[in-house]
Amino acid sequence: MENLNGRCDAKFEKVYDALATHIEVGKEVGASLYVNIDGEDVIDLWGGWTDKEHSSPWAEDTIVNVFSGSKTVTSLAVLMLADRGDIDLFAPVSRYWPEFAQNGKETAEVRHLLSHTVGIPAWEPPFSLAEAMNVEASTARLAAQAPWWEPGTRGSYHASSFGHLNAELVRRVTGKTLSAFIAEEIAGPLRADFLLGLSETDAERIATVYPAEDESASAGSRKGSAPESDGELGVERAISARTRLGSFSGQKRDPLALFNSPEWRRSEFGGSSGHANARGLGRIMSALSLGGTSCTGVRLLSPATIDLIFREQFRGIDSYYMKPIRWGIGYALAPIESKERGPLPFMRPSARTCYWYGTGGSLCIADVERRITFAYAMNQCQSGKNSLNGVYYDAFYDSL
Repeated sequence: MENLNGRCDAKFEKVYDALATHIEVGKEVGASLYVNIDGEDVIDLWGGWTDKEHSSPWAEDTIVNVFSGSKTVTSLAVLMLADRGDIDLFAPVSRYWPEFAQNGKETAEVRHLLSHTVGIPAWEPPFSLAEAMNVEASTARLAAQAPWWEPGTRGSYHASSFGHLNAELVRRVTGKTLSAFIAEEIAGPLRADFLLGLSETDAERIATVYPAEDESASAGSRKGSAPESDGELGVERAISARTRLGSFSGQKRDPLALFNSPEWRRSEFGGSSGHANARGLGRIMSALSLGGTSCTGVRLLSPATIDLIFREQFRGIDSYYMKPIRWGIGYALAPIESKERGPLPFMRPSARTCYWYGTGGSLCIADVERRITFAYAMNQCQSGKNSLNGVYYDAFYDSL
């Protein structure tokens, strides 16, 4: 396949063939796929195009918006500070950010920020993207806001607010912006392509992001709300509807125009505006898979801190997704006994696998038990049964 480059161990030919075929038939515009096992890169592939016009091939250093895949790196930044003793994951957030103690959040802990259990899954609606872009003001609003439930007692994905909350924690502790911390202490040392907040010099290597073809239909299917008294899961439905009204990620607009705009690319939203490729994400997450030292030889965490990731914070129906999920500290955790109809229903059971993914399919998994890191990034978003990330995941794990 002339439009697929890099290397792939012969053992994983099924993965290569799947990616090559999807590019050839147009299901993928461009994509990158990376797998590291026990410190060795066994798959490092990229190919296709940066745009549908095929004006520029997807190159080794092409980057693309990975949306909520950004959260994997943001969580790592906070965990690194915990590993150094600068943050206590079980201490109140207000120890580091005094204003956060407002309106009943005095006892909310750092681990709650990282596990989507703190009770601020969104801003009180109405809320707009323009307001989110004023990071100082919108973050202050979150600090002043009352939690929607007692922190630590319920799990509901903090789609838009996660980045603002954890970025402010990093800033309060280090004096650095989250983007600077990531650049100086994670991406730079690991030689990993991951950027939060792009500059003009990065423009030439950014791939155009295309929304999923069925996005409008799927968005419509999520818009229903239910009052808290509406029978079983009524509370969860009400939280889900309220979250989308107060999230810039859940609002209706032209995604093709928005997510390729200079304003979006310059934004430093730790939960959604990171740009990377699969190798960049994989090199970073390999620090989790390999006991704290990345595949490039840079030590970021201790094994004890990695163990904390797997300390379950919530198990049940996540109110945002209305699906079962296990939240650890910083990441979602794989099901333990059997597959579940969660956000990624293809995820196989594992006691020591953590992960998260982004809108459209970008994905990063740390299989700590088997020392495997799996990462995927693409520019043609997919959704639901059309998602291709599970196809590559199954092709890889079936080949082990």
